[in-house]
Amino acid sequence: MGHGKRKFVVIGLDILGSTVARELASFGNHVLGICTDEDRVNELADCLSEAVIADARDADALREAGVDQYDVAVVAIKNLEANILAAMNTKLLGVSEVWAKASTRVHHAILTRLDVDRVIHPEQEVGRHIAQMLHNPQVRDYIRVGEHTHVVDFAVPEKLADHPLADLKLQDRFEIRCLGLVRGPDYIGADADVRLQRDDKLLLLGHRKSLFKFTESI
Repeated sequence: MGHGKRKFVVIGLDILGSTVARELASFGNHVLGICTDEDRVNELADCLSEAVIADARDADALREAGVDQYDVAVVAIKNLEANILAAMNTKLLGVSEVWAKASTRVHHAILTRLDVDRVIHPEQEVGRHIAQMLHNPQVRDYIRVGEHTHVVDFAVPEKLADHPLADLKLQDRFEIRCLGLVRGPDYIGADADVRLQRDDKLLLLGHRKSLFKFTESI
């Protein structure tokens, strides 16, 4: 979807970095992978556009690798000092969009001060995701679309089968908007008269607290 012309550099090729790099490459993007670990670089050499051994703490080494020619940098290094210096160096080299992994609140604050465009906390984000789905098995998945707003993929339970969608009073009771209903491979829409079936998927948009209140009421 749309960003094929952007060039990506991924710095740090552990599990997070290598996964991001591989996925971006699989979408047909030009991806440069950078790591100090020769084995990781060799492992990814065949599936990325380029993979080089370089120390991201050294701005000259990044310039030599051509990082200043890239549009987006993802800093996935675990080591705190190396991570911060890599983020700073990619900014100094003029990379227009920098994403960086943070491991602590202080780390997050430092990256924010460096004007990193997106600070990511992969373990926390995955942990929250898993907890939400464990807490309510009807929530199959969700996407955060704002500070407190989510789109939830909600599986219709047996007790709601054969009820019209209107019975849920989503807007009136919970201030939730139904974006549509998916039945098997088919998108059905959000007609108030449609009768629900078990395992239909409702795509619901709303404030996190409203969605929680709805799922708790079922």
